[in-house]
Amino acid sequence: MRTLVIDTALGACTAAVCEGGQVMGLRSEVMARGHSERLGGFVRDAVHDTGGLDDVDRIGVTIGPGSFTGLRVGLAFALGLGQALGRPVIGVSSLQALAWSLGGGPSGPVAVVIDARRGEVYLQTFMDGEAICDARAVSIEDARMVLNNDSRPWRWAGSGAGLLAPEATTIVTEPTASALAKLTERLDPASHPARPLYLRAPDATPPTRLPGQARA
Repeated sequence: MRTLVIDTALGACTAAVCEGGQVMGLRSEVMARGHSERLGGFVRDAVHDTGGLDDVDRIGVTIGPGSFTGLRVGLAFALGLGQALGRPVIGVSSLQALAWSLGGGPSGPVAVVIDARRGEVYLQTFMDGEAICDARAVSIEDARMVLNNDSRPWRWAGSGAGLLAPEATTIVTEPTASALAKLTERLDPASHPARPLYLRAPDATPPTRLPGQARA
């Protein structure tokens, strides 16, 4: 199966064409902003390396948790392209993708921790690539308590892993294209729609008064 995978949810912008989990065409760049300006070109170039879109069977896109703006860019692009091509679009959790990105695959117990700022992390644990618990946003102290109360020998992934396990080394902080492709092939489109996964409210809030309206 040939897949096109897109990731804009965390600290990079990635587009790749893969077959059987093997990367055939890849464009990726670390960036905090500017996904909307770069993603189209990345997809174009990755697809060009592999002969076009006709042979793409599925499109996978990260749905978060992560950057509110970044993941919306990826979702909008993937859904628009999927509709134009008549291809299913699969939503892939950033947390699960990170677990699958570890060297040697997602075997054994894996704790994925993404730094959510403001003293919080996004946390989810996995066993052999399958979720043990639901994804959640918790304080660093609560996350440490949850994991310390579990005696499993955790492998670590995610940008927030160092907050809980300073001794951990070579931590994967961005999903690999291969991991995204394997999940895109594996997941059922009906039960994994391309919808954003928000674990807490966005930082932006609606205005409390209309333009020109007097302050209370």
